[in-house]
Amino acid sequence: MRRLELLAPAGNMEKLRMALIYGADAVYIGGEKFGLRAAAGNFDLEEIRQAVELTHSMGKKIYITVNIIPHNEDLIELPAYLKELEAAGVDAIIIADPGVFMIAKEAVPDMELHLSTQANNTNYASTHFWHKQGIKRIVLARELSFDEIKEIADKAPEGLEFEAFVHGSMCISYSGRCLLSNYMVGRDANKGECAHPCRYKYYVVEERRPGQYMPVEEDERGTYIFNSKDLCMIEYIPEIIQSGITSFKIEGRMKSSYYVATVVRAYRMAIDSYMKDPESYVFKQEWFDEVNKASHHEFSTGFFHNKPDSKGQIYDTSAYVRDFAFVGVVKDYDEATGIATIEQRNKMLVGDEIEIIGPGKELFMQTIDAMWNQDGEEIQSAPHPQQILTMKMKQPVAKYDILRRERKDGE
Repeated sequence: MRRLELLAPAGNMEKLRMALIYGADAVYIGGEKFGLRAAAGNFDLEEIRQAVELTHSMGKKIYITVNIIPHNEDLIELPAYLKELEAAGVDAIIIADPGVFMIAKEAVPDMELHLSTQANNTNYASTHFWHKQGIKRIVLARELSFDEIKEIADKAPEGLEFEAFVHGSMCISYSGRCLLSNYMVGRDANKGECAHPCRYKYYVVEERRPGQYMPVEEDERGTYIFNSKDLCMIEYIPEIIQSGITSFKIEGRMKSSYYVATVVRAYRMAIDSYMKDPESYVFKQEWFDEVNKASHHEFSTGFFHNKPDSKGQIYDTSAYVRDFAFVGVVKDYDEATGIATIEQRNKMLVGDEIEIIGPGKELFMQTIDAMWNQDGEEIQSAPHPQQILTMKMKQPVAKYDILRRERKDGE
């Protein structure tokens, strides 16, 4: 069976570390320039070097986005930046624009090049074109079905790899190429500054009745007519593999480290189960339950089965579903005493029921019976951000294990 890759987002160093620990085979990051997530933490050149060193020390790969749709002024610093990325040791750069591609071939001819979903590859002819130019991997457009992907893969030249988004936010525009943000707030989505106006609330106004706002749907709260559901394909691991995709891409460089760890862990378990014994593979509901415990919009399967209809949109809210709170991460564990040192991430109280998850192991639950602060004083509440505390664990834990609890009403 061909090599498969679980590819995770990393908006900063903590997210990168969690993605790798929780099972990603590779990560993709953005630098401070030329990427499509300007609001993410992103990495300066020194941080990119550190990220490469950490990733390679774990035997994994790191890709960096250079996928804006550039204007003339954006090209001035590009050759020098690409050479710095090559010197840092990144495994590939992700590009979308033919001009950037041409400059990359001249500036860093030995660099592996991946073609972004922003390049809108939707047919086998265009994939042949890009492969002939020197592209090693194509991130397919989101607007493709399983049947279309399989035909593209079946007709692909030898050595060309295919990557596809399998989880995360969707965009109403064609593979993310959108001008709505430019029009609404003057922020260029194609240069990394999208304001996500597709998540705004919209009404209809009749021109002779100014000030009279009519909801598009009969709902007094208005409607979110461009508000796509999130993609979730964890139930379709065999179909994804059989279609010819070799890299399973998770969206979310602006999401939390908890999101990254939770989603990566779930997909890792599902993929490994399939790879271990494809013939006897059975999907486990617990994997779907797990991705539901990270923040998300309602889920859909995007275009994989067919083109989304009206059910592919969310009309009553743009809010995320956040049923669970990330309350802490294990910093240290004493096997002799069963005491864990925890860094708090959200408020927790004595008496709270919590779940503990870690890479490559089953979750377990326990009640917080007692907590102590750094001075050894017993406390009833841990309300301070990144507060260091200790507690007794029901089962052994390890560094970077995650503590979470179900959110209470009103949170």
